[in-house]
Amino acid sequence: MADHALSPRPDAGPLALSDRPVGPVAAKALSSEVARHPGPKTVLVIGVTAGDTVVDRVLAVLMPSDQVVVVADGPVDDLLAGSEALTGRVTVRKDLPTDPSELPAPVDVAVVARPVLHPTVVDRVRPLLAADGVLTVATDATAGDPLTGVVADHAVRTDRVFRSFPPLRVHQLRFNPATPHLAARLDPAAVPSHVAVTKRMGIDSNGVAFGGLFAGVALLTKVVRPRSKAWLVPAALSVPVAAFFRDPRRIVPDDPRAVVSSADGKVLAVERLTDSRFGPDEWLRISVFLSVFDVHVNRSPVAGRVVSVLREEGGYANAMTAAAEHNVACYTVLETVHGRVVVAQRSGLIARRIVNRAGVGALLARGERYGLIRFGSRTDVYLPADAAAPLVSPGERVIGGETVLARWTAE
Repeated sequence: MADHALSPRPDAGPLALSDRPVGPVAAKALSSEVARHPGPKTVLVIGVTAGDTVVDRVLAVLMPSDQVVVVADGPVDDLLAGSEALTGRVTVRKDLPTDPSELPAPVDVAVVARPVLHPTVVDRVRPLLAADGVLTVATDATAGDPLTGVVADHAVRTDRVFRSFPPLRVHQLRFNPATPHLAARLDPAAVPSHVAVTKRMGIDSNGVAFGGLFAGVALLTKVVRPRSKAWLVPAALSVPVAAFFRDPRRIVPDDPRAVVSSADGKVLAVERLTDSRFGPDEWLRISVFLSVFDVHVNRSPVAGRVVSVLREEGGYANAMTAAAEHNVACYTVLETVHGRVVVAQRSGLIARRIVNRAGVGALLARGERYGLIRFGSRTDVYLPADAAAPLVSPGERVIGGETVLARWTAE
């Protein structure tokens, strides 16, 4: 695709931003790249107003070695009040720099605190970014996206935040490929598709939608046929349907050589094979079957940069059979410090929908949520055969994001 037009030295002036500040859920999504980056880093927060939830969130997750430049749109005299720990690390200014030399260092993470109305905002920020810097922006999801062209060329991830008024799209933009080494240093990102229920349990946004749909059908049935007990059927189904999309908190092993399971389920096969789609080399493939009773949120087994996402048409055979090789599938190819890794999401007999939220260029931390499969299904992890040793056997139960499937044989 043609690169979005960029002015080398954009003229200074007011930024085309909405007057409406974002809420706490959107603020968490906008600041997620700040929270997961271990630093030291330089952060730029743009369009800040008094009491802004975005800048509050950014300041709350800073590491001791981080530097922050806040571009304020209005009085923010109380921004650093009572916070001696931020003295010398946070700079507040009234205008957006026009040259990187005006900043402590090139920007690693830039965040636009209010919804963007025009792509010139991106043009203004892009020259300030480090080579592997990321820009996070939001647009109004109830209207046409003013960043359509930029998003098509540079978005590595787009999330929709429905728990916001108005609902928002949150785009992460990268203008140059980041290295897999940076991915290996990142924590898993907090994403708005995870709706927390308790400290240890959440539900994917798909579960909220499907559970709400069944509950709505139950309510409508009760209104239309008040004397009938037919409403009990969709009402009873709403809970298990929502529970299918449960998304529990997982503790990812600290071992940098560990390859974790991409999903909950039972190991179907551990085998060496070749696959011409991914080159001539031999792969170690570990396949996991997910029943309808397993957690279906998928996690990245390794840290890496997404270099390709391949989707294949096919059938819907039982995921436990050999015929599942030809099912509908989505292959996410990751570049890692140990070489290429492929994660396959395969549909099953009941599954009809594969969700993959990782765009090409995205950085995934080990154990990070990146998609799901509805309803019974299978995941395969392909590792370079001579670089990893398997630690599981067929028939074993595994837990996504926690169970170590294999270990890299080299440091």
